Amino acid sequence: MAVVKVIELLAESEQSWEDAARQAVAEATKTVRGIRSVYINEFQATVENDQVKSYRVNAKVSFVIEKS
Repeated sequence: MAVVKVIELLAESEQSWEDAARQAVAEATKTVRGIRSVYINEFQATVENDQVKSYRVNAKVSFVIEKS
């Protein structure tokens, strides 16, 4: 039986929410192995001069705990 752990990350992109999600996963893969999924819990955007400046996501990344 696999044990799955979930970590929560906040990521930001000037391109899109999808890019922010990709950046969250890319950053997580630097220190975490076995990532299985990402759940985007929350979307936000910052606005400057009446235009969207950046996109933010609250991402829950799940991965399998390795047995020793």
